[in-house]
Amino acid sequence: MSDKPHKPATRAVEAGRRREWTSVPGQSGGVVNPPVWRASTHLYDDMADHLAGRPNEDGHFYYGRRGGPTQWALCDALTQLEPGADGTELFPSGVAAIACALLALLRPGDVLLVPDNAYEPTRNIALGMLKQFDIEARPFDPLDIDDYTKNFCPRTKAVMMESPGSLTMEICDVPLLAAIAHDQKALSIIDNTWATPLGFPALARGCDIAVMSLTKHVGGHSDIMMGSVSAAKPLIGRIRRQAQLMGQVVSPDDAALALRGLRTMPLRLERATESARRVAQFLSERPEVSAVLCPLLPGTHDHELWQRDFTGGCGLFSFVLAKGADANARSRLIDSLDLFGIGYSWGGFESLAIPFDPAPIHTRRPWPPGIDSGSGLGVRLSIGLEDADDLIADLSRGLDSMGMA
Repeated sequence: MSDKPHKPATRAVEAGRRREWTSVPGQSGGVVNPPVWRASTHLYDDMADHLAGRPNEDGHFYYGRRGGPTQWALCDALTQLEPGADGTELFPSGVAAIACALLALLRPGDVLLVPDNAYEPTRNIALGMLKQFDIEARPFDPLDIDDYTKNFCPRTKAVMMESPGSLTMEICDVPLLAAIAHDQKALSIIDNTWATPLGFPALARGCDIAVMSLTKHVGGHSDIMMGSVSAAKPLIGRIRRQAQLMGQVVSPDDAALALRGLRTMPLRLERATESARRVAQFLSERPEVSAVLCPLLPGTHDHELWQRDFTGGCGLFSFVLAKGADANARSRLIDSLDLFGIGYSWGGFESLAIPFDPAPIHTRRPWPPGIDSGSGLGVRLSIGLEDADDLIADLSRGLDSMGMA
């Protein structure tokens, strides 16, 4: 048998299927998927077993809040997908994962650096909730290394990152930002939901902690909400303790759905990425569109950086309407689409479209550099698993309905 590590697609199939999760001790054979263990109460064999205690680690029965074999199998699988990770913790949503990770790492008086183009709930946590704990959050432009560096001070303990940025989809130099953070004795955390470790192995690129919304690509079917945090020791231990103090737990049924979605995630990501590239190219040629914000698209300002650091993408990207469009025209476009639902999530099997306007949210740089911001009205698309030709035809009809030609 070869000692060479399996490729990501193979790991997505094999990970988290240890014999202890899929078979009965002392019996031959087993099952393909870890069963769903529904249990709030875990039992001890006798008082000696109870007094001996149980290690606070996955794989040891203690109480339902620490999970059971179904949750442990999912944690095991996600850890195996993230090179450099020693463990993974599960949370009831991606936002819960971000909040708990930050609370585990920061103390009163600390400074957190947060990118100006961050996911809006992340900004709300940093600039709102953390302020209640006397933790200062400083926004920075992730494309301006000078702006980033000057925000550090002796109290800076952590840096939050996203790549691409939320809505405006900029690719930042994550390895460089993480290296600068380490030089400044600060930890680096990345929301890696867009690419997943299949497309961007975050810890291998220099980050200390990788967060994902499993609601998106891992679940893949728009029927669960869940988040995860993966890290090496001792950081994952700090996050685990914080999660337990806050009573964070996910149901075994949802963990089973996430495991099921994980097995086909590589295929779904590959399909959605290729369709997104085709749709983005189509939009770039339409006169109603002033700019397409998609790092997958050759010729965009950050395509080369995406090629350097990423091995994959996904179906999420944005575009900006040309000058002459107004909010009513954008509404006509979105309302006329048959194959795109209007919804805030993404990464499922279905395509979605939502309007966005970054100027009121972003304070450092409203739009990526070098683009024509046109009307200043954006549309974010999540490309699902429909046929790309059908999606293009649907968008073509929608753009025609704006009456801008």
